[in-house]
Amino acid sequence: MKQNSAFMRERVLPLFVWIFGLLVVWEAVSWWLLNVAKTPLAQSKLPYVHEVAATLWKYSGTLLKEGGATFGNAGVGFLIGALAGVILAVLMSLSKTIEQLAFPYAIASQMIPILGLAPIIYGIVRDEQVSRIIISGYITFFPVALNMLRGLRSVDLSALELMHSYAAKPWAVYWKLRFPAALPGLFSGLKIAAPLAVTGAILVELMGAQHGIGVIMLRNLYYGPSHTYMFWSTVLVGALLGMASYWLMSLAERLVAPWQPEFRPKGGSR
Repeated sequence: MKQNSAFMRERVLPLFVWIFGLLVVWEAVSWWLLNVAKTPLAQSKLPYVHEVAATLWKYSGTLLKEGGATFGNAGVGFLIGALAGVILAVLMSLSKTIEQLAFPYAIASQMIPILGLAPIIYGIVRDEQVSRIIISGYITFFPVALNMLRGLRSVDLSALELMHSYAAKPWAVYWKLRFPAALPGLFSGLKIAAPLAVTGAILVELMGAQHGIGVIMLRNLYYGPSHTYMFWSTVLVGALLGMASYWLMSLAERLVAPWQPEFRPKGGSR
């Protein structure tokens, strides 16, 4: 009971105060731009929050449907990219030759702007669903591979020497020592990649897809000021999808690797 009260006082209450304060300031500035400064297209630049919230509620069915399409395709691409990143990291940790062959190209692949790559992929594949999956997987694999490799190599040398002294098989070393040590690094990569995968999927939708939150976003941007609130609603839904993907990875990390200091009530070592 005391823990719940402390959690509410130290975490929930400050968060509530910050959100409430931000909303009040937002509404005040929006009103000032529209009624005092007489700024052209004031609501397009900073709309009333309550109007955006009303639009979200009114079109919640459409936004949920299109957001679900975006999130589903981003999720498939994210899983494929994460699996590819994990496999690449394991291979690079096993062989220096593989690392020297693969790592420079993996880095070079990240130099290609997603904004330029997305229309190329869409033009080649000509399938919006496959394009979203490819781009989301492409964005995901590198941060996962990099952080996973770092985790695999973060093993305590004394523990590694102990395993070798017992003539442990390579798979046993990985299963019992390297993989558990790599989990924090793996989830760091997954938490970075998950929101980016959603962004990548939305970017492909802006290229002319038929379904997804990016499609609704683009249409309402073309319609101009008359659809300002709907446009802002799609932006908000896109942000929520990215946040939801991050929270899902945080939840999975808490369930899979609960021994980490930040998940223990008092922190510190075990």
